[in-house]
Order: sequence, then structure tokens, then C-alpha cells
Amino acid sequence: MDWEIAQWAKLRGPSSTAFSDLLSIRGVSECLDLSYKNSRELNVIIDKQLPGRPTFRREQIIVAGEAFDIYYRDVLECIKALYGDPDFADYLVFAPERHYTDDDETVQLYSDMHTGKWWWNTQKKLDKQRPGATIVPVIISTDKTQVTMFRNKTAYPVYLTIGNIPKDIRRKPSRRAHVLLAYLPTTRLEHITNKASRRRSVVNLYHACMARVLSPLEKAGFDGLAMCSGDGILRRCHPLFACFVGDYPEQVLATAVKTTECPKCDIPPDELESSTTPFEIRDLHAILDALATIDVGDLEFVQACRDAGIKPVVHPFWERLPYANIFQAVTPNILHQLYQGLVKHLLGWLAQACGPNEIDARCRRFPPNHHIRLFMKGITGLSRISGTEHAQICCFLLGVIIDARLPGNMSSTRLLRAVRGLLDFLYLAQYPCHSSETLSLLDEALVLFHDNKEIFIDLGIRNHFNLPKLHTTRHYVSMIHFFGTTDNYNTEYTEQLHIDLAKDAYRATNRKDEFMQMTQWLERKEKIVRHAKFIHWRLHNDVPHHPSPQPASLSFDRTQTLAKHPSAKAVSFRTLISDYGATYFREALARYIVQQNHLDESLSRSRLEALAANVHLPFHSVAVYHKIKWLSVDTRGHGDPLATVDSVHVMPCRTSTCRKNDALPARFDTALINNGTGQSVGVEGYRVGQIRAIFSIRERDAQFLFPPTHQPPKHLAYVEWFKPFPSTPDSRHGMYKITRSVRSGERLASIIPVSNIVRSIHLIPKFGPVAPRHWTSNNVLEECDAFFVNCYIDRHSFVTLR
Repeated sequence: MDWEIAQWAKLRGPSSTAFSDLLSIRGVSECLDLSYKNSRELNVIIDKQLPGRPTFRREQIIVAGEAFDIYYRDVLECIKALYGDPDFADYLVFAPERHYTDDDETVQLYSDMHTGKWWWNTQKKLDKQRPGATIVPVIISTDKTQVTMFRNKTAYPVYLTIGNIPKDIRRKPSRRAHVLLAYLPTTRLEHITNKASRRRSVVNLYHACMARVLSPLEKAGFDGLAMCSGDGILRRCHPLFACFVGDYPEQVLATAVKTTECPKCDIPPDELESSTTPFEIRDLHAILDALATIDVGDLEFVQACRDAGIKPVVHPFWERLPYANIFQAVTPNILHQLYQGLVKHLLGWLAQACGPNEIDARCRRFPPNHHIRLFMKGITGLSRISGTEHAQICCFLLGVIIDARLPGNMSSTRLLRAVRGLLDFLYLAQYPCHSSETLSLLDEALVLFHDNKEIFIDLGIRNHFNLPKLHTTRHYVSMIHFFGTTDNYNTEYTEQLHIDLAKDAYRATNRKDEFMQMTQWLERKEKIVRHAKFIHWRLHNDVPHHPSPQPASLSFDRTQTLAKHPSAKAVSFRTLISDYGATYFREALARYIVQQNHLDESLSRSRLEALAANVHLPFHSVAVYHKIKWLSVDTRGHGDPLATVDSVHVMPCRTSTCRKNDALPARFDTALINNGTGQSVGVEGYRVGQIRAIFSIRERDAQFLFPPTHQPPKHLAYVEWFKPFPSTPDSRHGMYKITRSVRSGERLASIIPVSNIVRSIHLIPKFGPVAPRHWTSNNVLEECDAFFVNCYIDRHSFVTLR
């Protein structure tokens, strides 16, 4: 009881004052038999008795004659804490690897950091000087964040993780594979009136603080140090600064280049829009030579830095770090460069091209789907759109502009191809595993955008495309070769850390000397979490066994599941026809029974119908299910919990449980169905159908209707079919156009095993130049005659349908 109360108070409980007030109630502390009577006593116990991660220290950094406080941890102790964490012991990687798809080793795979060229090349260099070394790639991420809704209070956290931990673990904040390394000063130096001097002082302050935090890496990187992993094995490890993760302002600040320039290469700012202008990664040796002139004189130093293409920064933090090249270490950033950068620009361009009213009208008329967020108020009026919202918009963005009327009746072909190229690049860039073949597709997608981007200039929307974030896309392929796929170093992961390690920490303070309180709060929380894991280990008295980690791949393993009990135990055939729209349920079930009883025969349509007419059904109702779910599978052995990755809803109109007078509309989702010959890529062997009912037949009725050797599966579905996929998709937008299968004016339907349903499918209505205003999200599947199969709802649909 003593421990459970303490754990609740520190992880999920109220404020310290409220907890103390609770314990001060007469009899509470005595009844609970606690070893502490208030929050202060509990804090003393935690501080003195529980082990945790390295503690914070407070120091002052003097820049331009003024002192600034910095709170930081010992970087080597933080690395040791991650490297030696027992939770990661089974998964740590200690050496670079090369993965291939073929026996001839011609097609190489890139996934985790140890499959990239940086680790391989650095290992070779290090082995020449210190054979037997184990590299510990240090990944640093910085991002200033606002911790209050008002008053503009900010924090400047620095996060650290190591590349030895697989990316699938690093990217989950709940696994605690990141460490808050430091809080940098957030001052704007407003007392310096000269703007140029202020900017220089801000840059120098940043580098002075970062140099103080990372300086222990210099000696440890050269000489190495003995480190023990969680399995008890001791190795000589060399922690080397490998990657710097941040948005564009952070990259400019870290590399000391000028704003509007590329932080990685020497391409001129007025050539950023070009897809063909050659460039070279900035010359680190020339820049280090320029930085060395600081001892010669101020004028010589400033001129040398200007000639080298950087700002005159006094001893940048990466200057002395071994085997470090900051211009290579700057990594791609899916969140800020693509979603919050290019996609944000694209939404504004499309609103001007197609008109905000028409775009919003189409957004309100998409059919529902598990992966689609319906923006019932449109998307053009949204403000402060998050990265998650931009990702949700990308799921249907291309479908919004198909057939839309452009100013002057200009052809939309180039517009569709430009948007398609950018979206293809976005989805390909997020692959968890790349090969030389998929990287060539990444280049092709970028070329498709550049070849058609002039449409925005012709429409008068843009004058140029000299955007640093657009140019950065040319570095993606080389960076994936160098450091592995982009999910190794995405700032999206640190956005969640801001909540846990900065914003929540600030809310726990009294707003006075807040950083001292924030660091104490974080240390105590880390100790509680660590002690909870220790108690769990002791109580269960077992060593967790994890399967051998598997290399990343593009395969999609998922498990189909339905509820244990039906949503409705007995739904009559009449109700299936009237409420579910299963118009020919009885006839379709009779045909399915005949087919299962004549598996060895090839029945003609007329004979099938004749035999079906003689089938007698000994029941008039079936048990019905309203949802199919697909759950993720932990294929890589990282202990990931099950999560719902897809679902199909099949529900009639019903009354809301929240508001009894409100009726919830019926929903009958569309799905991709395998006829038994479908492969993992491509549409051959697949067909789209609208699921009208999911049901099961009682066992005794199945034994009566079906032969003993061919008993039906437990779950069956009534499906209304769409016509087969055409041989090729539309050349403009790359989507397949389909219509309903109709014979003599009636929709074709049949009964299939639920196991044949592969996934949900989202259909984009063919709106025409103007979306019909009588269409709604609830009736569009019934009102519209033609649809485009959306291949952007998730990565699985993109790989399968593209």
C-alpha cells in the first residue's frame, strides 16, 4: 500500500499541495499505514533511497560578459544509462550490418541505423586506430517549445538517444529510450539593441551551452570507455556524435549557416528550386580551417568564415568532436520539412487554384473510413494545423482536386501530377525499409513534382520555388543511404517528449525558479518509473524472453478479428433487407450453399440459379456482427502491444447512446476482397465490395446445409460488388476508377468468407467540376455512380494499390 500510494501520487495523482492536504485529514495516513505524512516527506524518501538516471546540475555560461543558467546532465552517464538499461539488453546492436534481398547481394536494404553507410564507414576508420571498438552513435535533438498557452513562456530541451537501440523502440516515448539531456537558456537577449549583435550573441550562446554539454564526448570518442550493457557484458565503447535532429531554424543554428541557405550543401539560395543544379556537401575541413583563424584576429576570422559560407561563431559545439561532420549529421525531418512545410504550402496553393468553397464542399462529402478523418467544416479555414492534421488531410488531398475546375478552364493534368508526385514522395520517404529499387521510386516521385510544378506559376500562385524545405528533398536518398530510413530521426517523436518532459514538468512548478523545480520533478518521476519496473521484476521473478529481433521489411502482418459475441443474436431476413440493404440475402445464401455442395463441378449460371431455387433454409434469422478489426502483429519481437490498424463497420441506422433523440446514420464500409490469387503488391486478384452484413450460421444448421467435408467458416459476409479493377490506373493521378457491378438494373451480390476481406478501402466520389450539394457523407456511396480507389489512406494501401 505504501508504494502504490507513492506511485499514484507521483505519476497520476494531484498536485503536491493537494496530496499533502489529503494526508493531513485526520486518520487518513494512519489508516493507510504510510511511512510519510506529506509530499515533502515522500520527496525525501524518493531523493535518498531510490536510484534513477543521472541528476541535473546547474551551471552558468558567460557570453558577451553576461551569465546564463544551463541545466544539464553528464552526457556520458546518460549514454551509459541507456546502453546499460536491462529493458534494451535483448535488442541492442553493436556492429554495422549490410542486408540484401537477393543471394547475389545486388539489392541492398536500408532500415535501422546500423544498416546505413555512416556506421560502416566510421567503424572502418575507428578500427584502423583502435581495433575492437564498439560504436555508440549519439543522436541529439533540440527544439524550443512553448510550455504555456499564454504569457509566451518557453523551454529549450535537448534530448539524447543512441543508435544501438532499434528505431521501433526509440520512436515510442513509452519505452523511455530518450533522455532529457539539458535545458538551454531561452533568453532573447532583448537588452542588446543592435539586431546584428543580438543575433550573433544568440548563436554564440547556443553553441557555448551545447559545447559545455557535449564536451565529454571528445575524449570518450577518441579513447573509448568501458561500458556494460544490460546483459552484463563489458565492451570498449566509443560514443560518437552521429545525428542532429531538428527543424530548419535549429539546423541553421547548429550548422551556423545563413537563413535561406541549405544547412547541408553549397547550392546557391537562388537555385534551391532546381532539381538539376549540382551541389556538394559543405567542406568541413575548409570550415574548420576558417574557425581556426579566431586566434589571428577578429577581422580575419569574420572574413574567413564568410568565405567558408558560415557565420562567425566562436567555437561551435561540433568543432572538436571526433569523427563528427555536422553537415552530414543534419538529418531529414518528415514532420517539419514535409508535413509542416511543403504540405502546408501545398494546401494554400490548392485553395487558390480550386477555390476554398469547392474544396471544403468536397471534404464534407467523403464516405467514412477507419483511416479518414471527416473535416465537416472543411480544411481551408483551419488555423494552426498540427502535423497529425496535415497527415490526415494528405489521406484524401489528391481526391479533392480531381475534376476540379481551374481558373480560365486550364487543364488540371499538371496540377494532378504535381500533387501526386509530392504525395508519392511523402509516402515513399516514410517507408520503414528501403531498397535501391524503392529509392529510385523516391527520385521518380520528386522528378514528377518538379516536371509539373510550373502549373502554380502559370496560375499566378507562385513566382518561384526557392524554398529550403523543397530543396532538402534532394538529400533524402543520400541520407537514407547514410543513416537508414527517416523513421530513425523524426522530430515527431520529440513532440510527444515535449509534453512529458517540458510542459507537464512546467505545470508541476509554482512558476518561480521553474527550471530547478522541473528538473527535480523529472528526476523523481524517473526514479518512480524505474522502481516500478524493479518491483515488477522481483514479484514475477522471471527473466523476460524476447524472440530474436527480425530485420525490418515492407511486409504488413496483421490479424483479422471479430467480437467474441455477435452484435445482434437474431436478425431476421426481412430486417437484413430493410435495415441493412442486403436486398438479395436469401438468394445469395442459397447460391453459396449450392456452390459449397458442388465444389467439384463447374456450374453454369442457369444451373446455379435452378439449384439455388430448390434450397430450403431451416432458419429465418442469423447472428450479425457490426465490425471487423485488424490488429498489428509484433513481427520484430520488440514486445509491442496489439493495436487496431484497420476496421470495417457494417451497422444499420440506430439511436445514439448519448442523445436518445438523435439517430446515428447507417454505415456500410467498402473493403478490398481477395479472390484467392491476390499478392502483396498490385490489384490483380482483388476486387472492391461494399459489406452489407456480417453474419454466422448456427452449427446445427450448417451441418444440415453443407457437406461434412466442406463446413463453412464461422463468419460470412454479404457483399455488393464493384466491377473489377481496370488494367491501368488513370495516368494523371494514378488512381483506379471503378463503378458498381449491375445486371438488369440490380446490384450484383454474393456471400463470401470474412477471411477473404483483406482490409478496408476508401472510395473517392467522382464529383465532376462541382460537387453535387445533395450528396452527403452518409449517402454518397448510394448517390454516386463512379469512384476512384484511394491509395493514400495508409502505407499498406499505398504499397498495394500504387
